[in-house]
Amino acid sequence: MNALGLVWSNLGRKQVRTVLTLLSLLVAFVLFTYLRAVAVAFSSGGFGEAGIDRLVVSPKYSIIDPLPINHQQRIATVPGVGAVTHADWFGGMYQEPRNFFPKFPVDPDGYFGLYSELVISPEQLAAFRNTRTGAVASAGLAERYGWSIGDRIPIEGDIYPKRDGSRLWEFDLVGIYRGQPDDPDPGVFLFQYDYFDEARQFGHGSVGWFIVRVKDPERAPEIASEIDGLFENSINATRTATEDDSQREFAKQFGNIGLITTGILGAVFFTILLLTANTMAQALRERIPELAVLKTFGFTDGTVGSLVLVEAILLCVAGGALGIGLALGTQGAMSVYLEPVIGPINITLPIVAQGLALAAGLGVIVGSVPALTARRLTIVDALRERQA
Repeated sequence: MNALGLVWSNLGRKQVRTVLTLLSLLVAFVLFTYLRAVAVAFSSGGFGEAGIDRLVVSPKYSIIDPLPINHQQRIATVPGVGAVTHADWFGGMYQEPRNFFPKFPVDPDGYFGLYSELVISPEQLAAFRNTRTGAVASAGLAERYGWSIGDRIPIEGDIYPKRDGSRLWEFDLVGIYRGQPDDPDPGVFLFQYDYFDEARQFGHGSVGWFIVRVKDPERAPEIASEIDGLFENSINATRTATEDDSQREFAKQFGNIGLITTGILGAVFFTILLLTANTMAQALRERIPELAVLKTFGFTDGTVGSLVLVEAILLCVAGGALGIGLALGTQGAMSVYLEPVIGPINITLPIVAQGLALAAGLGVIVGSVPALTARRLTIVDALRERQA
């Protein structure tokens, strides 16, 4: 039997223990893979070339502060501004809490005019414009919930009740829009701002943020400063940034995602480190006499120590590879729920490489002490322990 065969044989000696250790490693690396992907999604922009000429004007001090809709007219007067529209965060629930997706009241022509990468037929856009309770959904949302044009979509409002005290908002689905072929599904439900503003109980004449198209993207920082200067001494001061920067600022409302994920992973891997180290130490104690026999047959100290170290590395890498593979296999299903909240979730090659490197490093750490012990083991002491 060659060296690799010995390693496999040792791993298969206590099958239940090996399987449980592999499952623990699998769970840890599934968590690692997804948390790294989430951290990357939060830290990256995601609008790419489509949004390089757009700015977002939001409240300066808190994202929950409203902005007067008449800000739009003043923003439009800033030199270099090509177009302005607005949107708001509606919240709300469709059927049950787990059915989360963003819902924005918007001006139909203004919104689709600025987001030219969104594709909707002229007939459906006209229907959206002319239907008081009209709404449009992305193709991904329509597919997920089985919606068709003509359906009535009930949304339970959690932030905005209606004038009559009811929280049930009902919208008529009049269109389905799509993003570009290589882009992720937008995942946003859009409905008429005019109907929303008329029917809501409070907050009339206000919006959540403005979207601005600039004529020259290279002048975007200068134009952003001019926009904020308009409202510098106002109780409704603004903060203007590119879409990428605005998305990152929104992500920061949840906290330091990188620090949070690092803390979670640190706790998980510390526990896994102790578990795997204990497994390897126990396996070594059980095999001390056998290691002495190997040395008797001519295996050098270095070879015996290397066998133990390789066993630890192989165990950790196998568990890590299984966990990363499971995360890759379930990425599509998880993205359906996570993408509307934090953007596209992509388990990239660097994340996979980081995971495998971490698994190998973990194997080196947990295997080093048993390997050193096996290397220093003398034949006489080992056989004496066997007799004892």
